[in-house]
Order: sequence, then structure tokens, then C-alpha cells
Amino acid sequence: MFVLAEMKDVIRITPEHFHQSLSESITTLLNRKLANKVVLNVGLCIALFDITDIGHSYIFPGDGSSHTEVKFRYIVFRPIVEEILIGKIKNCSREGVHVTLGFFDDILIPVNALQHPSRFDETDQAWVWEYPKEDGEKHDLFMDSGESIRFRVTSEAFEEIFPTGPPGTECTTQTIAPYRLVGGINEPGLGLLTWWEAPEQDDGDENEDQENDE
Repeated sequence: MFVLAEMKDVIRITPEHFHQSLSESITTLLNRKLANKVVLNVGLCIALFDITDIGHSYIFPGDGSSHTEVKFRYIVFRPIVEEILIGKIKNCSREGVHVTLGFFDDILIPVNALQHPSRFDETDQAWVWEYPKEDGEKHDLFMDSGESIRFRVTSEAFEEIFPTGPPGTECTTQTIAPYRLVGGINEPGLGLLTWWEAPEQDDGDENEDQENDE
């Protein structure tokens, strides 16, 4: 789920950071620049892991800041395809089940990747797995918001986001997520964790089993 990405950058260190050591100021500025940001085709940046190389620093005419070449490794959230994750249902819509990991919300389990057969309940705004019982009847298993869900990552998508103009201009605000995951639960063992929990055996049954063993 988390990987180390090797990256490099030129960090501009302003005079207000000169009281810190070079490595401390670089760490502060790298986290300020990258933490909780999506880097195209890399993933969601979480935190700096370490600095592998600090190059030469330069000061340009008319600029009191120093510019330092840096190579570093950053902790990045980017699950591999086919990896199994556990999250919580954020909400449901006609599009499918929307899942959150707490720090990452852009996860969708589309309709064709739900347990079959499933239907969308308009009243509860939830998807329902119509679980077939042995007697031929169906038992409704609701996918309610807040429930823990286990899913398999089936694909990922990166979108290049361009700067937008001021309100009222032709450049409207973009609502596309820069990084999205698509998952699936249409296989045994996946879906709500409560679906697959073994039923607890009461004490009376346990005592009876012990007597039979004796």
C-alpha cells in the first residue's frame, strides 16, 4: 500500500529558515511542498522518509534565498493492482459504493464489481446484496455507510490537473480527482467484514460439546 519513491528537486530556502541546519530546513520545506499532494504517476505523498544526497547551494543575483539540489525518498500511498485493502463505506450512489481509508477518499467500487445480485435501495441510499439462501429465498445484506469493507484494487487512474482561472471566467473549477482507485468485491471473502465473521458459539453449546467429549 505504501512505497518509497526516489525523487529529486531544487529547494529554495528563504532567509527565515537560515537559523535551522540545512537538512532541517530541507525537510521542513519538502514536507510543506509535497505532503498530502498527488504527484502524477507517482501517488499520494505522505511524508519524507530520508534525504539521500544534498548537492550544491546557489544564490542568484537579486534573490536572498539559497537554491539547493536535493535527492530524497518519500513515503507514497500507491497500492498495487490486485492488492486487498480494508476501508469504510463513505456513501453509496447509483454509480456504486464509495470507500474511504480515512486519509484517502477517491475509491469507487462500481456496480459491475459488487456481489451479484445486488440492488440499490433508494430509501436507505445503500446497495443491497440479495444473498441466496439454501431454501431458495434471498436475504438482504445492506452496505451501510460507516461499515468496514474489504475490497481488491482492480485499477488506478491519474489525471493531470491544470490551474483554474478566477470565478466567472471560462476556466471553471475542476472537480476531477488527480488520483483515483477502482475496486471490486465480487468474490468470496470480500465485502463487508461482518458478512464473513464466524458466528459465536454460546457457552451452553460449548459445555454440551465438552460433556460429549467426556
